[in-house]
Amino acid sequence: MPIALFTPTDLIAALGLAALLLLLTALPAAFWGLMAGDRFQRLSTALVAGANLFLAALLLRRWMDTGHFPVSNLYESLCFLSWCASFTQLVLMRTSPHAWVPALTTPLAMGTLAFASFALPPSLQAANSLVPALRSSWLVMHVSVIMASYGALLVGSALAVGVLLANRDQTVAIRGSSIGSGGFRAPTMAMGENLTLCSETFSQAERLDNLSYRTITVGFLLLSIGIISGAVWANEAWGSWWSWDPKETWALICWLVYAAYLHTRLNRGWHGRRSALLAACGFVVVVICYIGVNLLGVGLHSYGWFLGS
Repeated sequence: MPIALFTPTDLIAALGLAALLLLLTALPAAFWGLMAGDRFQRLSTALVAGANLFLAALLLRRWMDTGHFPVSNLYESLCFLSWCASFTQLVLMRTSPHAWVPALTTPLAMGTLAFASFALPPSLQAANSLVPALRSSWLVMHVSVIMASYGALLVGSALAVGVLLANRDQTVAIRGSSIGSGGFRAPTMAMGENLTLCSETFSQAERLDNLSYRTITVGFLLLSIGIISGAVWANEAWGSWWSWDPKETWALICWLVYAAYLHTRLNRGWHGRRSALLAACGFVVVVICYIGVNLLGVGLHSYGWFLGS
């Protein structure tokens, strides 16, 4: 009887390690890009693109092995979150390239994948069959949208941290538009002067503020869809639209924090570092909602680890 020398588990581990090595190489290139220019930015983007492909292959292989969408345990969802974060980074670099984007977002994808690969016990990395409540088409709809929203919100909040770090000696005056695309700076006019309009170059912090706002807007819309779809699925599986499960409660808190962020920008005129502080708080709330609740092993949505069985 032949002995398999390379199991599917080994292949998945190899794909994860390859993606992690590419992200580790991309990290110093991303920081060098802040000082050395476009060449290192392009290098870091290419490395992240390669890592994104390896993560996609890892998730696809896991899907083929288990027969279900690979978000059924903490290892799979962390790998999917890392893929979402790196994909969001690539989209931003494609549409609005900025030296700070890879420097701020590459550590996010790398840290998530490293945590999944080395911090989780084998029991949470092993592929398992789905419990009856998860054998539903809502698994793909709800969990994938929620994870995509977490990826966008975390990336947007990381960019907001960049607003606090870049151009600290300058005022951040840009305001995002109401639909989250573009931005403007209100013209100023001294007494007795005629109003003249002219183009201006935005500072690094102003561009990051605009990118952060646009990314968080997309993440907030996805989170809203994910919460609604989760309520529908919960009603089908458990007979209740909302049960105040710890994960549901923290998802609501997360939604309220980012709703406050968007409200203060659109209706209160907040922008720049003041709104960036609120987005940075949102980063902490997302981490608690996704990692904290899961690892405590409490509630219907928990994967269990520290306090759970």
